[in-house]
Amino acid sequence: MCLAVPGKLTEWIERTPPFSEGIVEFAGVRRRTNLACVPDVVVGDFVLVHAGVAISRIEAAEADRILQILDEIEGVAEGKEYMP
Repeated sequence: MCLAVPGKLTEWIERTPPFSEGIVEFAGVRRRTNLACVPDVVVGDFVLVHAGVAISRIEAAEADRILQILDEIEGVAEGKEYMP
C-alpha cells in the first residue's frame, strides 16, 4: 500500500522542470520536495506528497480531513479508543 501525505508549500527553490523543487511543511516539519508533477502550485497551496514527490494539489479542507483521519489511525494503532 502506498500513502501520500498532505503538506503545505512554503517556498519554491527551483521552478525549471524536471528539477522543480520546493519546501513543503508537514505538521511543522519542512522537507525539500520535488514539484515537477504540480508546476502550477503557489506558495500556500496544499499538495499530496508520496516518496518526496508532490503528486497533486488539494484544497485546504481536504488536507485537514486527511490529516484528521491519519490522527485517528495513529490513535487506534496506539491502542486509544476511537470516538467519532
